[in-house]
Amino acid sequence: MKIFAETERLILRELMPADAEGMFELNSDPDVHRYLGNKPVTSIEQSIAEIEFIRKQYVENGIGRWAVIEKTSGNFLGWSGLKLITETTNNHINYYDLGYRFSKRFWGKGYATETAMAVIDYGFTELKLNEIIGIADINNLGSIHVLEKVGLRRVSVFDYDGTKHLWMKIENQPSLIKR
Repeated sequence: MKIFAETERLILRELMPADAEGMFELNSDPDVHRYLGNKPVTSIEQSIAEIEFIRKQYVENGIGRWAVIEKTSGNFLGWSGLKLITETTNNHINYYDLGYRFSKRFWGKGYATETAMAVIDYGFTELKLNEIIGIADINNLGSIHVLEKVGLRRVSVFDYDGTKHLWMKIENQPSLIKR
């Protein structure tokens, strides 16, 4: 099991098949999916398949979303990380998307911001990326706040599956990265 990053409170490691129950808790919650197309999973098998899909991305793309584990408890909180997007979105292709998702019982504790900062640092220092993109439903004020807090700036509004979203970006320039 590979650990990609650590923060004061968290471990960001590869997603493992043993994370299926935590992924099911996360992705079966309609509140978690409010700004994600409102399509929560309905079976643990869907969570197992999602983990397999992400693990395949590690091999094919060298990156994928990571499990977020609380150091003190060992709890699976959700996931955070980069994903190489190889389909065209907002007239862009082959870009690295910063994403995060946490089980509702872990909301409001600063984990999204903490992991997003670690992910950006990894993307710029380890992967030597020039830029990292963030996409958020224009009504998802919490996620937009996190992206802005870690240094992404609003670039444009675009239609994503029939819903208006913000296209946000941070470039690999130390003066733009908030740490």
